[in-house]
Amino acid sequence: MPGDGAAGDRPGGGGADDELLLAALLDGMDAALCAFDADGVVTHWNREAERILGWTQEEAVGRRGLAGWAVLKADAPDVEGRLFGAMEAPGRQVHEFALLTKDGRRVLVRTQSSGVNGTDGSASGVYCAFSEVHTQIDLERSIALSEALFEDATWGVVLVDADLRPVVVNAHAARSLRAPRAAMLGRPLGELLDQGLEELENALHHVLSQGTPPAPTELWVTLRADRDAGGGGGSAVGAESARDDAEGAARRCWRSGFLRLASPLAEEPVPLGVAWLFQDVTQPKRNEQDVARLRFRDNQLHRAARAAAECEDPMEAATVHLDFALAGFADHALLDLVADPYPHPGADAATSGTPGGATSGAPVTGPGASAASARLVRAAATPTTVPGPCPPVEPDVWHGIPVGYGGSHPAVQALERGGSVRTSIGGVAASALQQGRSGEQGIGDALADWAAARKWPEGTVHGLCVVLRSRGRTLGVATFLRGASRRGFDRVDATYAEDVAVRVAAAVDLAHVLPRA
Repeated sequence: MPGDGAAGDRPGGGGADDELLLAALLDGMDAALCAFDADGVVTHWNREAERILGWTQEEAVGRRGLAGWAVLKADAPDVEGRLFGAMEAPGRQVHEFALLTKDGRRVLVRTQSSGVNGTDGSASGVYCAFSEVHTQIDLERSIALSEALFEDATWGVVLVDADLRPVVVNAHAARSLRAPRAAMLGRPLGELLDQGLEELENALHHVLSQGTPPAPTELWVTLRADRDAGGGGGSAVGAESARDDAEGAARRCWRSGFLRLASPLAEEPVPLGVAWLFQDVTQPKRNEQDVARLRFRDNQLHRAARAAAECEDPMEAATVHLDFALAGFADHALLDLVADPYPHPGADAATSGTPGGATSGAPVTGPGASAASARLVRAAATPTTVPGPCPPVEPDVWHGIPVGYGGSHPAVQALERGGSVRTSIGGVAASALQQGRSGEQGIGDALADWAAARKWPEGTVHGLCVVLRSRGRTLGVATFLRGASRRGFDRVDATYAEDVAVRVAAAVDLAHVLPRA
């Protein structure tokens, strides 16, 4: 307060405090700093300047110019001319030149110098901040790298804070997540991702608590934007199959790396968040999976052929093919045969007396023939209660009681089309399956009703029916079924099922022929 004898009221007291404050500020700077008066005498020299050049403050302050001790005499006129010229030039001047250390080494530095004016506006000195060029270049490279990552990188970069909310997103990540960059900031990741969200959040929590993982990881994700755009499901067979293909295409595999960010200014490492870098590797991963799946299925076909060759009964060989096909492919298999396909003794002779080689006794002869007159009889089925092979086929199975499929049943449609038919549950139940809500009240009843209406085992949500044809005749239908834990059948699955059906049909046809041989 005025009049209480405070240091601020004593002449020179405030100046001493200012000098201490200025010295503390100078010594705490990350850059080296020196200052000169109007005559070129060194007035200030901080600790960073001492670290770079080796000259202490006591040795530097009071020297006139830099020649002979901080700069080679040959370089002094040029260096001092540019340095002291800042007193007359407006703004800040940036230069690069070599300074001399105390032990005789030369150090290339980058300087920023600016003139200091007195109270009357006249030049009273100059200050110079400098740092080693390689340090400055490293800093500029770090800044340039950060700018490039967030603008031009060919992989996604997302910075999330400790609450797992994006704070910085680069252009590639915004395109991959299908959201504007500004709209993503501060939003929960759950508003951007559907499937794969839990795995991503677990990885981010691990990085925040344990540090950067040693290797990248691969995350399969589904974007919420894709799911919302997919709309509701239908009940038609073609629409269900198309929807299953679309869902498979929407899943993306992102090879992800994580870096924990900490403040370089804090004494203790305080996490600022996590940098999530990812690259879309969906197509290479799908190619790898397709190759592995094809190799496995080819091996299964080979093993089935070897096992079927040891069967004396052709119908046993047919069920062996179905048993081997189930591995990694389906949960259940059904074998429905056309009842009494050879009602007359010479009906299997493809050229017996009718024009064009037609057979009068065979009820279904062409791929596009109507299935109205074809009655399907259940010949074999895998157990529904416990895993196991198909039980032996009963003798004279073709004269059994028809299953009683309706005209819209996928097996009947396969007979009519002479090809494969894929189907999956649709509507609200399909959406519940995607979101993992199959156990909710009402959803389970819908799943059971859908399977029961098709005379399939309880829990079935995906079906694939393939026609059995041999020697130009349609002999029946093989059906493969999947539960809620598996995805729907796709075109590649249908191709594999058709390969199995060719082998099953050959065995069934042989079972017809042998008794008459």
